Amino acid sequence: MRLCFLVEEQYRHDGMPLEVIHQLRAWGHRVDVLWPGRSLIRISEAIQAGSHDAWVLKTVSGGPGLTLLEAAASVGLTTVNDVRAIRGVRDKALAAVIARGKGLPVPVTYAAARPEEFAEIAEAEFPLVVKPADGSSGRAVRLVATPDRLLEPGGPAGPDGSAGGLLIAQPYVPNSGTDLKVYSVAGELYATERCSPLHPAHAVRERQVPLTPEVARITAEIGAVFGLDLYGVDILLGPDGPVVVDINDFPSFRQVPDAVARVSAAVLELARKGARARGRGREACGGEASVREGAQDRQGGQDKQDAQDMQAAGRAGAAAPPSPFTASSVPRPTRPAASIGGGR
Repeated sequence: MRLCFLVEEQYRHDGMPLEVIHQLRAWGHRVDVLWPGRSLIRISEAIQAGSHDAWVLKTVSGGPGLTLLEAAASVGLTTVNDVRAIRGVRDKALAAVIARGKGLPVPVTYAAARPEEFAEIAEAEFPLVVKPADGSSGRAVRLVATPDRLLEPGGPAGPDGSAGGLLIAQPYVPNSGTDLKVYSVAGELYATERCSPLHPAHAVRERQVPLTPEVARITAEIGAVFGLDLYGVDILLGPDGPVVVDINDFPSFRQVPDAVARVSAAVLELARKGARARGRGREACGGEASVREGAQDRQGGQDKQDAQDMQAAGRAGAAAPPSPFTASSVPRPTRPAASIGGGR
């Protein structure tokens, strides 16, 4: 199969997705790489219907990669995840509205351009968790105990008092200081624990933990609501039960057993079948799904051969052919494979 990965600058040295790229190439598949943040891209030539079986994006909020992925989807190419699903979770304000509208356990969410505007919220709802609506990796997440502390140094506001973008605020959910991160790899769910960015002094050993039926149900429902196949959900176990505080497309998959092999296999499967459109994603895509399915029909009889080739390449350690799309060679991750990932 031929795949195109869009790798944002922030992830150029991270194990996810670079190890996935190396794994797919070792299995004998053609993987082209575009670096949206640091290379000239001949977009008219690169994005052509049928030139790749799927496009995959490891994105940052507000990065240039999402526009390229949308361009690929506009001509009927398969994207992993579905491009509209990515847009839906990249904006945390939008994600909160969609999730609450579907009955998911998400805190009441407020939005404002300046942190001081949250002072209008009733003091009884403090402390608040304030963060950028386009944030990632725990960036600028802040616990604000009382209204008078909204403008303290170290908050999300810039030097002129503005936030530089939309902020959201949610009432703090009392918890143990441990975040539950649940990953979905094309329907397979894995629960892990890690330290909360709001409680950095609380020592937590990152590890895989058992997945309860309630948390599994919530995580699977998020995938259905947003149309996601590869995603992560941050959940707090509050006094009233699990609460969803963040959703990420194509996350780090840290502590997932054999994460590289599992994610690589999932990308291949999604590329073959087309990204599964769920919930609102399928309704919004309209006829796009039929275009993707047609491309996959043309692939048809090669699926069995691909599986055989993948197994043979894995046994032989076959090297992949060079990629003409790669602006520079794909570096090996600087972190150990056991701790792959680039943020929440």
